[in-house]
Amino acid sequence: MAFAPVQVDRDAWSGEGDLTATLLRRLVSIEQVGFVRVEDAPASETGAGFNFICNEIYVAFRIRRTLELRRTSFGLPLPSIGHRRSLTLGRLEELLAATDGIGAPDYTDGGMLQYLRSERVVPAYQTRGAKVVEMVRIYEAR
Repeated sequence: MAFAPVQVDRDAWSGEGDLTATLLRRLVSIEQVGFVRVEDAPASETGAGFNFICNEIYVAFRIRRTLELRRTSFGLPLPSIGHRRSLTLGRLEELLAATDGIGAPDYTDGGMLQYLRSERVVPAYQTRGAKVVEMVRIYEAR
C-alpha cells in the first residue's frame, strides 16, 4: 500500500540545528508518519562564546482503519470500524534510537522525546571557538 508523502511544515523554523535537520530527514522517511511541523522554541539564545538552539518538532502519525467485532447485548457479533494510530511515541523512540547519528533520547516521558547535543565550533579565522548547544523536543501532534 503506497502512502502519500509526509507533509512538512517548516514555516516557523529558522533552519538552524544540525540535529534538528537529521531528525527531520529521518522522520520524513518513516512511512507511519503523516505530518511533521518543526519550529524554533523561544528558549533559543546567543551569547558570548555560546549559541543555544532550541527547536520543537510535532509529529502526527497516520491513522489506519481496522475492522473490529464487538458483542451486542444479545451476544451477536456486530462489526464496527475502528481507527488506530499506526505508530506510537514509544515506538518512534525505538526507531530513532536505532538510527546512526541520532541514538536514544536524553530524556523521555509519556508525551515527549528530548535530545540534547553540544559541540565546540572553532572557525578558521579565530583562536577562540564557540560552544553550540542544541536541544530538540519531539511531541505527538493530536
